[in-house]
Amino acid sequence: MSEEKFAVIKTGGKQYIVKEGDVLRIEKLDAEEGTPISFGEVLLVVEGDSVKVGTPMVSNTTVTASVLKQGRAKKVMIVKFKPKVRYKKRQGHRQMFTEVKIGEIKV
Repeated sequence: MSEEKFAVIKTGGKQYIVKEGDVLRIEKLDAEEGTPISFGEVLLVVEGDSVKVGTPMVSNTTVTASVLKQGRAKKVMIVKFKPKVRYKKRQGHRQMFTEVKIGEIKV
C-alpha cells in the first residue's frame, strides 16, 4: 500500500480530513496572516498501514498550519415566509473564515 499520511482534526465545531500541503477554509481564528498555528485536537492519524484512533483525542499529536488569509464568504440569503399572515422577512449573512495551509502532521 502507498505511504499516505492524513489526519482528522477538530476545529470550530467541525471535523476536517487533512493531508500535508492541503489548503482549507475553517471557522475564523484570531491569528494574523503568515503566522503559524497548531491544532491539538487530533481525532485520527493514518500513516501507511498504521491507524491511530483517539479516545477521544490521539495523545502527543499535533497538526501545524500557517494562516494564508482572513476573509468573508459569499452572501447567503435567509428568507422567512408565513402564508396567510402577511409575514415575509429577508436577511443576508456573510460568514467569516480563515484560510490555512497544512504544514506537518507530528505524531
